[in-house]
Amino acid sequence: MSPQSMALRNLRIVIRAAQRHSAWIEKQCGVSGAQLWVMKELAETSGLRIGEVAERLSVHQTTASNLVEGLCKRGLIRKQRDQADQRIVTLALTRDGNVLMKKAPSPARGFLAEAIQRMDRDGLAQLNQGLQALIVAADNGDEDLGLQLFPFMH
Repeated sequence: MSPQSMALRNLRIVIRAAQRHSAWIEKQCGVSGAQLWVMKELAETSGLRIGEVAERLSVHQTTASNLVEGLCKRGLIRKQRDQADQRIVTLALTRDGNVLMKKAPSPARGFLAEAIQRMDRDGLAQLNQGLQALIVAADNGDEDLGLQLFPFMH
């Protein structure tokens, strides 16, 4: 197998595994993988703001806001005004959100995020170098694309 074929095959394996995991999450608990990740962050740190959620998920603030709105409409998280500064809106799981999190499958942060978390420093450096080379070769250096979820994760 040529190096090009192997790289393409490996990318397909990773992307399809992430798709499969996201579909499994949604089937198991009724929320998308990205929504479950938001809920996991709130389960660990109640009172986060939208910007903090966006940072933890490595997504654009608008994307995080859309995920939060969907969860609010379903009654799984709630927005609350900060007592000291009413301009600040924080997020927390509702009782239903906590119940869902107790039953939620793992990894709640998503297949790719958890796999990357397990990689050692040298492996991450090599991955980043290879992915950067792929971005350059694809001639698509739009950094905003890195702040969007995969289509199957919404």
